[in-house]
Amino acid sequence: QVQLVESGGGLVQAGGSLRLSCTTSGRTFSSYTMGWFRQAPGKEREFVATIRWSLGYTYYADSVKGRFTISRDNAKNTVYLQMNSLKPEDTAVYYCAADPNPSTLTAVQNGMRYWGKGTLVTVSS
Repeated sequence: QVQLVESGGGLVQAGGSLRLSCTTSGRTFSSYTMGWFRQAPGKEREFVATIRWSLGYTYYADSVKGRFTISRDNAKNTVYLQMNSLKPEDTAVYYCAADPNPSTLTAVQNGMRYWGKGTLVTVSS
């Protein structure tokens, strides 16, 4: 059974940093596209960043480019999202997701097959 478990959310002041973790289990994700998405109150879920696990190719939403970094640790089967220079508009529930398609565009268009339950990030002004 595939499981994605997010952790690391919390309350932080604007300008601060947080690192989210997504611990994976249930299968080998080496050929997968892994991603972080977020949903702010009253808004639709949006793409944040993806990484192709095997090659490490990364993609970012324009709104987080230069501030957030997605990475993975093969030994720990974990994907991270390092978030720096946080803004109040980054407040959202952050979800980890995985899709077997190694193409980021296709994986995101497909809606990502597996999802975690999310972790709340609140950025105060």
